[in-house]
Amino acid sequence: MSDKTSKFAGGLVIQSLAQTETLAGRIAANLRAGDAVALEGDLGAGKTTLARGILRALGVTGIVPSPSFTLVQEYDTPGLRVTHCDFYRVERAVELDELGLDDALADGAVLIEWPERAAARIPPDALTVRIEIAGENGRRMEISGPQRWAHLLASGNS
Repeated sequence: MSDKTSKFAGGLVIQSLAQTETLAGRIAANLRAGDAVALEGDLGAGKTTLARGILRALGVTGIVPSPSFTLVQEYDTPGLRVTHCDFYRVERAVELDELGLDDALADGAVLIEWPERAAARIPPDALTVRIEIAGENGRRMEISGPQRWAHLLASGNS
C-alpha cells in the first residue's frame, strides 16, 4: 500500500522541552519536499515550539520567530526549503493563494499552525500533530498521517 493511502494514528505524552526537541528531530529527519506538517492546538499549546524544534533540527541557527503576524516565514535549510505558516488570522481562502501555499509545497516542506483555518487546502497526506496541554509542563500529542510517519510513535519519545 502506498504512503498516501496507508494511515496511522496514535498519541504520546511529552513531559519536557527535551522530549519535544527529540520528537521535532525525528520529524525533521524524515521531512522531504512536498510534505505538510499540520500543527493543531489551542493558544500556548506548543505549536510554535515544535515548529522551531523541527527547524533547528534541520539546521536553522538564527532567530525563528512565530509567523503570527507575517503569516509566513521561509527557511533554506541545508537540504530542504521549509515554509512555516500561521493561519490564525486567515479569514478567506483567497488569502492562501496570496501566501503561496501551493508553491511552497511544490518547492519544499510546509509547517502549518492553525491548519483548521484552511482545512480544504491542507494536503490529505499531511502529518497532523494535535497538541493539548496535559498538566503544568506536559503535552499530549495526537499524531496521524501517512504510514511512513508511524515510527514517531513506535518507540515513544524518550
